[in-house]
Amino acid sequence: MTAMTPGSNVPLTVPRVTVEVAAPVRLDVSGLLLAADGKVRSDDDFVFYNQPQGPGVTYRAGGGSAPDAITVDTAAVPAAIEKIVVTASIDGGGAFAGRTPTATVRGADDGSVVATFSPTGLGPETALIVVEVYRRGGAWKVRAVGQGYADGLAGIATDFGVSVEEPAAPAAPQAPAPAVVSPPAPPSAPPASAPPPSGPAATHLPPPPAAAPPAAPPAPAPAAAPGRINLDKGRVNLRKNETVSLVKGGKPLLSSVRMGLGWEPAYGGRAIDLDASVIAYGPQRNHVATCYFGKLMVLNGAIQHSGDNLTGQGSGDDEAITVHLGGLPADVTGLIFTVNSYSGQKFNHVAKAYCRLLDAASGEELVRFDLTNSEARTGVMMAKLIKQYSGEWEMTALGQFVDSRTAKGMVKPGAAAL
Repeated sequence: MTAMTPGSNVPLTVPRVTVEVAAPVRLDVSGLLLAADGKVRSDDDFVFYNQPQGPGVTYRAGGGSAPDAITVDTAAVPAAIEKIVVTASIDGGGAFAGRTPTATVRGADDGSVVATFSPTGLGPETALIVVEVYRRGGAWKVRAVGQGYADGLAGIATDFGVSVEEPAAPAAPQAPAPAVVSPPAPPSAPPASAPPPSGPAATHLPPPPAAAPPAAPPAPAPAAAPGRINLDKGRVNLRKNETVSLVKGGKPLLSSVRMGLGWEPAYGGRAIDLDASVIAYGPQRNHVATCYFGKLMVLNGAIQHSGDNLTGQGSGDDEAITVHLGGLPADVTGLIFTVNSYSGQKFNHVAKAYCRLLDAASGEELVRFDLTNSEARTGVMMAKLIKQYSGEWEMTALGQFVDSRTAKGMVKPGAAAL
């Protein structure tokens, strides 16, 4: 085993290595695959807990005393990639001063320790390049780096070419849209354009096209408003209160979708048993049915639950709910997806909570929402799906916390959220 110093390198004698990064606080660890120009080829070369697989590189979520880690299979790394940079930032934010991380490079197959590295002299840095695994003369090596960034993981991502969207400027207040679903009277003028949402740091969502000057005569009322987000450009990353229309290629998505929900215990916390549910409502926000761990199928199988997860440990979705949009009864016009802590643990003891909407047939991820701030409450409404009068569905990220340990206690707050 070699204790490394900044700038030193060690040859790798095994083809697969795992870089574990640990600290006195919970870390978010990621890996970036860089080509000869020092940039990622696309955002697919950014491997982290929201995107745990890349070409030859895998993210592993920590749990309990096990830290987050990046595994590099050098034989599977594309020839165009010259190095894999392993980064770390503090989960929930904060500087590294007094919180020195340690990287341990192990043989991925036998667990043997190849090298360790602890950066020194850290202060206001909120993200670090810890080590890099790189190719030189046909051989692979690991180099200790310890370079800090004061602008967090977004600064690292931007330097290496990952698309990072900044929050849009606040828009002028607008009257709220009708919550659910009764068909409105045709408007006398085209609907106003909604402000284009922007994705979270270290994820990407190309901005929608700029609004064209109004045509004469005005476009018919059912036409999509300029700037409206749909699924045509691939996966959509939402922030709280942002909305995406489930339309692809001009057609409403009416196939089966799966809402995956995941979470982890906060750093140093015990395993946490959370329960995901979906509540179905009618046009008047009336409660129609609730699908949860005690009722895994409702509405003649149009909504199905994957079953209860008792710990939240490990990567990937902890619970999932499949919705056959085309098979829902006509009187179901709104769905609220919730997560509750039946045991009473609060959400400030939960890390990395998210929900993501997938095409149930292909497994393609369509929409994702990562909960970035948690409150000391026992329930959260993660997202809502609302059926529009045109027949299409829209998904809105919520992230609204409620004091309720069960889905039953979410029915009234869910109706209000519609």
